[in-house]
Parts: sequence; structure tokens; C-alpha cells
Amino acid sequence: MMGGLGDGRLSPGGPHAAEGRIGLIAFGIVLAFVIFAVRLFQLQIVEGADLRSRSEQNFVRTIRLEAPRGDIVDRDGRILATTRPAYRVQVIPNELHGGDATFRALGQILDEAPQELSTRVGKPRGRKRFQPVLLRGDLGYERFAQVESHRYALPGVVTHIGPRRDYVDGATAAHLLGTIGEIGTRQLALPQFAGYEQGEVVGQFGLEAKLESHLRGKAGGRNMVVDVAGREIELLDELKPVPGGRVVLTLDKDLQRAAEEAFRSTDPEKPDHMGAVVALDPNNGDVLALASIPAYDPNAFAGGIDSATWDALVSDPWKPLRNRAVSGEYSPGSTYKAVVAAAGLAEKEITREEEIFCPGHYRLGRRVYRCWKRGGHGDVNMDAALKGSCDVYFYDLGVRLGIDRIAKYARGFGFGQQTKIDLAAEKSGLIPTMEWKLRAKGEEWIKGETVSAAIGQGYNLVTPIQLAVSYAAIANGGRVMRPKLIKRYETWDRELISVESPEEFARVPVSREILKVVTEGLVDVVHGEEGTGGRARVAGIQVAGKSGTTQVVSLDLVKDMEPEEIPIRYRDHALFAAFAPAEAPEIVVVALVEHAGEGGGTVAAPIVQKVMARYFEKQRALEAPIEDPVEGQGEEEGETAPPTPAPPPTVTANAAP
Repeated sequence: MMGGLGDGRLSPGGPHAAEGRIGLIAFGIVLAFVIFAVRLFQLQIVEGADLRSRSEQNFVRTIRLEAPRGDIVDRDGRILATTRPAYRVQVIPNELHGGDATFRALGQILDEAPQELSTRVGKPRGRKRFQPVLLRGDLGYERFAQVESHRYALPGVVTHIGPRRDYVDGATAAHLLGTIGEIGTRQLALPQFAGYEQGEVVGQFGLEAKLESHLRGKAGGRNMVVDVAGREIELLDELKPVPGGRVVLTLDKDLQRAAEEAFRSTDPEKPDHMGAVVALDPNNGDVLALASIPAYDPNAFAGGIDSATWDALVSDPWKPLRNRAVSGEYSPGSTYKAVVAAAGLAEKEITREEEIFCPGHYRLGRRVYRCWKRGGHGDVNMDAALKGSCDVYFYDLGVRLGIDRIAKYARGFGFGQQTKIDLAAEKSGLIPTMEWKLRAKGEEWIKGETVSAAIGQGYNLVTPIQLAVSYAAIANGGRVMRPKLIKRYETWDRELISVESPEEFARVPVSREILKVVTEGLVDVVHGEEGTGGRARVAGIQVAGKSGTTQVVSLDLVKDMEPEEIPIRYRDHALFAAFAPAEAPEIVVVALVEHAGEGGGTVAAPIVQKVMARYFEKQRALEAPIEDPVEGQGEEEGETAPPTPAPPPTVTANAAP
């Protein structure tokens, strides 16, 4: 019978071997359980308290990644405002253990009082305990490295590199660009700031505020695992920030610099001038320069302005924070005579040829009004009256017109109302009427007040930007253009979003023929033998312009003083408004010098000249013929060197007559 399982024989080793293997397996299982039990006992009982403490302090930290603000550039793409990296030190209150020691150590590194740092952090509650508090927004690299090297002993202290606004030319165009700053509690409650968080930086003034939504960008974030010492262990995920959009302005940085530099005194014994300059393209309203002097450095605001700097700015009697170009209201003086002349012609109260005799004074009732030229101008027609700025001529013409008709034309040229430039705090100025005086003063208008108003004095108030807009209207044939600051909007990587178009919001109520007559009179002001604006001449260019001088206080107050004895705050303002070339205007420039103490033709005209000279110097450079390369120069292996533009001609001012 064949053997098998059923024949009663067992496999090799027999029952004892099988039992041995089962025993080994059981032993292994028991041993594993013993090891697990011992380890569990060690973790739960022996090391439990320490591990529990460590695990509680290892957590995920969410780090906000701020988006760089968009660049602001001039019309040629040159940077005015950009973003640079800044080394920052923050404290997370919830992670701050042994705060006094931390603040003492930080105080030594940052060179600040520990108590000041502690006060800045405070004792926040709720969610704010987990939000970082900025202690220093722009550390130098050396101090940043010191903080980093001591981080192991500074729990709760966080360092990172974030974006910071950088105004590359300091105070250049400060009032136009504006400032940024930490968002305020009241701002957070406004609808336009929905989605903003405490501590974020926003535009506060100027274009930074106006263009906030475009410049802001989109913040990102990073989730990091950190240990008990606050060291970052592992990156879990990251959302990169998106930079803000780019803005190309109509501004020309060269003209802006020329305007600001023109206010600097060439006499070390005398202070710099104060005032404003506005330069426009009269054909489309582009703002080519907009300066207000004195200015300030907006970089002081970029990381949070310190109290000492702020106090110095707000307590300065000359108010460097005020944008004089759009917020300063001044009597226009004799620059206003161009508008009165146009009104007289339009209303047929006078002709260009009609002469008025100027004996040096004008009598109205029992009052006598003086002309600035004591001996008088003699018989003058409109051209001569504009050229010599004869007060008596315009006294007479103003009385013929009456205050309400003067006001009608002044408003038609853009005075007495905002120009709607893209800057906050623009003032409307004041063009008086009979109704205005009755309402504002409770008094009837008197004819003698018309005499003063006709030469730009009295209640008249205008801003430099209004004066520029009105002279642009004379230059371009009657179109009142809205001053335009933005050329185009782009994405951060320069993809075009939109282009700003010129905007005409009114037409002057006079004909082109009348504007031509006025323009010819303004040319005589600059180029005539006895014109008051000779210092505005630019070589090779026909300039049309008008000077103006306005009183700040009553003459009775300073009549017994020598000019140098009059306090600065009592000295006259000086103005000059001009455009060129007169036959086909490309640029309008208005300069106002506060408390100059001299006439507009003496002080303000040279400032206008410098800005215009720089403009035409650039234009001539662009239009210069391109020279052929010298034979044999710049040629190698069949390649020809690119042609070199001819150097621009030198532009200088002629002496005043």
C-alpha cells in the first residue's frame, strides 16, 4: 500500500519542531508588546510633561507676504517711486516669553529704550495676540544681522525682508507723488478699504492716495512650521504676492528738476525762494511739471514717520506739507489783465487801437488810484497797456465792464472753480461778484472795488494751476483743458491696461481773433523794448507772457520801511505766466514766488525762463540731425556703428531790457 498522510508517518522533525516554532513566534509577539509598553511608559510618564510642553509650542505660523507697490514713472519711463527691500523686526505677542529680557536685548541692538519697545507692543488681546507688531521697519543690514544672530535667545521676535517705498529723488515732485502710511482706524471703517487689515500701508496723500487701488497689489502668504524657539522648520505652502500696477505720468523729470532748482538762491546770504511752478502742454492738458517749494522728503513717511520729523514739518511757519500749486490761493495781480483785455474786446467796450491816457493815477469819485509807474504811461492802447502793464488803462476798462461781466469772463477762462486735477485738497479760488459780496459780507458792491479787481487785486484769488489752465486756453485757441497727470496705466510687467485721454471741459467765451490780439500783446511783454517780461526770453523762441506783483499787506503798514527792512511775511508775491512758441504753443509755464519783495518780471520770469529753456533744449536735441559715422570708425566684420546724435545747442536767457 502506497505511503501518504494517512499511513501514520509524520514529516521530518516531528511534533516537537512545530511546537518550537510556535513558541518562538509567541515570544517575539510578547517581546514587541513589552517594548511598545516600555516606550509608551517612557513617553507618557517619564518624558510626558516635557514632550507635551514642546508639542504645544510647535505650531504653524502664517506669515503675510506684502505685495510691492507699483512703480510710478515719468513720461519717459524714469523711476519716480518704486519699491526696495527693507529689513524688518517684529514681535508676536503670543510668543513673547520673558518679555523684559527680550526688550532689554532688543533695546541694545536697536539702540532704543526697552520701555519704549514694550509700550509699542502693549498687551493685545484676542486675535491681536497672534498678529506681529512692527518694531523697526527698515533696519540697516548690520543690525539686522545682529538680531538674526541672537534670535535663539529672543522668543517671539520675527525678522523678515519686506517691500518698502522708495522715492529715488527724495523731495523731487513730493507734493505730486504724495506719501504712504499705516492705515488708520477710521480708514478701516470706510467701504473703499474693505479687505484691508490693521498695519497695512496705504497711500495717504497725493497720487499715492489717488491711485491706491491700482498701486496696491495683492498680498501673499506663507505657512511655516516653527519650533519652541520660533525657528522655522518646514515650509508647508506659499502664495506669492502680486505686485501693484505701474503708472506712467505726464510729468517730465527734467522739467520738474529745472523748476525746483530755479527756486534755489544763488546768493549764500539769501534764503531759497518759496512758491510754485506749473508747466502744461496747452494742447492736451498734460502736466509737465508741478512743483511746490519748500518741499519735504516722502521717504520719511515710508517706514512710519518719527514724531520729531512730523513736529518739525507741521510747526514750520512756511508749511512745507502744503501743495501751493493746487492749494495756494493768491491774488493774480497783473497776470489777470489778459483776461480783462479779452473781456473788453468781446463786450466791445474797447478796441485794440483805442488809447487811454495814463497820468500815473486814476480818479474815481473822491478816491485816487495810483499806477505802478509814478510818472504814468501817457497815451496807451491795448498792446502798450499789456506790454507796460499800465494799471490806469485797466482801471478804466474794468469800470466800463463792471464786476459781474469781468467775473463772467474770468470763470470762462477757468478761474473760480476747481480744475479737477487728480490731486486732493485743490482749492477753487474766488472770483467776486455783486451777489457774492452781498451774500458773504452782507454789503453792496462798490465801484471802487471794481478798480482793484480789474488789475487782479481785491477779493480775487486764484491758484497757480488755474492760472496755467487759463493761459493754456489763450495759447490753444480757447479750449479750457483739464490738467492731466496720468499718461497710462500698466500692469507690473508693463502690459498696457488703459490710456488717459485729454479732456476739454469748457470753451472760453471769446473768439480766436480776440485771443490772437491778446497773444500779440503778451509777446510784446517779453520781447518789446519796454516790456516787463524781458527776463523770460529764450534764445530762438518767441515767448508770450505776463508779469504780476501782488500786495500781501496794506501799503500803510510798510510805507516807512526800506525794502530790506520789511519782514519776509509782508513782502509782495511775484508771478509770471507764459507760453511758447507764441505762434504754435507747446508749453505753458506759471511761476509764483511768495514774499519775493520784487516784481514778477524780476523774480518769477527767470524761473519760467529756466523751465522753458530746458524744455526747448530737449526738443532741439530730439530734432537735431543725425550725423553719419566717420569712415572706418565703428566698423568691424561688415557691421556699421550706430549713428550718434548731434549735441544739443546751448540755450541761454537774454538780459532784461
